[in-house]
Amino acid sequence: MKELSLHLLDIAKNSTAAGATLVRIELTESAQRLLTIRVADNGRGMPPSLLAAVSDPFTTTRTTRKVGLGIPLYRMAAEQTGGSVELESAEGSGTVVTARFHLDHLDCAPLGDLPGTFALIIQGSPQVDFLFSHTTLRGGYTLDTREMREMLGPEVALDAPEVFAWITEYLWEQEAGL
Repeated sequence: MKELSLHLLDIAKNSTAAGATLVRIELTESAQRLLTIRVADNGRGMPPSLLAAVSDPFTTTRTTRKVGLGIPLYRMAAEQTGGSVELESAEGSGTVVTARFHLDHLDCAPLGDLPGTFALIIQGSPQVDFLFSHTTLRGGYTLDTREMREMLGPEVALDAPEVFAWITEYLWEQEAGL
């Protein structure tokens, strides 16, 4: 994948497929130009045997195909910058995927369209709660769908076109401020 945001889309989709009701996606840039991306969910989690094999491209839980390239490609993207990917998971407790990228490395993929990706993640799974945060040395922001639900009330869905448009615009404004 050419952009890190596409990896986030893939991992978030895995989280929702695993029955998560809350997915936290946190991006943090350090003074050493290290980008840490942490995706944590409260889904089913993985048994130890699957966790040990998840980096193998021929390991997948899908029945429609025999390969699962998401985590192997994500790991490769991080490692080619001198970074890493760590996975933690326990059955019934969810999964945490933490990746580190050296932003100054020549092979570091661009972040891509974070606002569009985050909005698409929400629109694709409107029944799931998401907490997005992006923190840089210049500032940061957070978007929590639980707060949005509270403000909008039960009669307005997060995947409604006007809500999707507002989310996208809000995220673009926040990213522009970084």
